[in-house]
Amino acid sequence: MNVTLVEDETTFAHACAQVAGVERVALDTEFHNERSYAPRLMVLQMVVGDAVFIVDALRVRDLQPLADALAAKTVVGHALQSDLKIFADRFERLPATAFDTQLAAAFCGYGISISLADLVHDVVGIRLRKSQTVSDWSSRPLSPNQIEYLVDDVRYLFEIADALQARLVENGRYAWFEEEARPLVDPARYRPDPERMYLRIPGATRMNRRELGILRELALLRDSLARERDVPLKFIIPDDVMGAIVVLRPATRDELSQLRRLDAGARKAFGDRIVAAVARGLALRDDELPAKPKRPPGAEREAIVACLAVLVNAIAAENGLPAGLLTPRAALERVARELPQSVDEIARTLDATAWRAALVAEPLHALLSGQTALTVAGAQGGDPHVARVSTTGGAQAQ
Repeated sequence: MNVTLVEDETTFAHACAQVAGVERVALDTEFHNERSYAPRLMVLQMVVGDAVFIVDALRVRDLQPLADALAAKTVVGHALQSDLKIFADRFERLPATAFDTQLAAAFCGYGISISLADLVHDVVGIRLRKSQTVSDWSSRPLSPNQIEYLVDDVRYLFEIADALQARLVENGRYAWFEEEARPLVDPARYRPDPERMYLRIPGATRMNRRELGILRELALLRDSLARERDVPLKFIIPDDVMGAIVVLRPATRDELSQLRRLDAGARKAFGDRIVAAVARGLALRDDELPAKPKRPPGAEREAIVACLAVLVNAIAAENGLPAGLLTPRAALERVARELPQSVDEIARTLDATAWRAALVAEPLHALLSGQTALTVAGAQGGDPHVARVSTTGGAQAQ
């Protein structure tokens, strides 16, 4: 493959023109996110036709033309969500469609998170040298080893995608894959829900509604400050300090000095805004306060979740799929809490896409309604597996 290092506007314009003439582009990115609010793009590598372009994002500052060119294309990549989030955050543009080889591999029986190196080895028969996985992508110039690594991350993506697509079509799962891949190019997937940011803060489930109202205002403020300064949330106010502010309920900036881990610089820079956020939370009417989040299931419902998970694992094994791709545990906890009474209600409670509902909704309903039971079959013969047994006729459903 012809490899071009893109470090200037002229070469970049040529790369964008090449993108305009193809239907799909293989894509990967290298970024740093340890010290910024949003990931900072360092390098973008792509295959266009039979050419590889390594775009130096530190030297080519305006990548909007590339985002615009990709908006009508199919992007092929491995574990694409992080890459596409950069496009959603930075350019507010996403490709028309996405083929995620990690997701496709999951539907082909490879597990939920196979690495690109393992997939290349299995599908293409080549073992990649992953020597730069912790490389400093902000250093310049890029070394020959870094360039080789960047090229390897994209050079086999088309070949892998074609092989996996053929398997998906052959086993009748391509429609499942398409349904699962569609949200990857939905901008809503990458927008944080400002009304729920506070629920990710440790200790939120133990707070009363008034405390949650204060915490919500503080979370909105922290997110705004971090975005303005392009720093991680914890650099503004650490999580444990957020809880401490809720308890303290400061009425003046000076009162914030009681918090050891909120330094003088932070108190001076945005202490008044913290006090104002607390005041907004205290001023909320009762009907404006957030509802208390549901606690994890109790012992009995935890047992129900475990049974549901066993059934989901068995269905996943029967279909050669990773259980995590079928139904996350949080969805099973919702089922255990709400105990939906019909197949359709279970599908809605799971928030299941059509292919998931077809696989799991009816079996879960049968288990919850006592129509089937779970048993371990074949253990004495050395082939143990979970079986579903009808409680009415005794017939075994595998």
